[in-house]
Amino acid sequence: MFTVRHYLTEDARDPFQEWLKRLRDPIAKVQVVKRINRIEGGNFGDHKPCREGVWELRIDQGAGYRVYYALASNVVVLLVCGGDKGSQDADIERAIGYWKDWQRRPDK
Repeated sequence: MFTVRHYLTEDARDPFQEWLKRLRDPIAKVQVVKRINRIEGGNFGDHKPCREGVWELRIDQGAGYRVYYALASNVVVLLVCGGDKGSQDADIERAIGYWKDWQRRPDK
């Protein structure tokens, strides 16, 4: 079993939740939420490592949506941001930055 936690910026913004709210494809939005729920049970589905500890969940819907996350331990999955195939490189860089920021914080 895994616990899903959202990365929050220092000013308490949730980049993943902001991305999900902006997502206009209602079917993709439902699929993303279902995937997050399945992660809690240990079923990551279609996913692969990117680099520097960041992984991507691949959502086969619309623009090829991605959800980026990192494993903080064997029981915590940290969501760092979301995006689509077209912005993949920039999204991965942003996710790596968020992940490094989270790791530096003493109040994890």
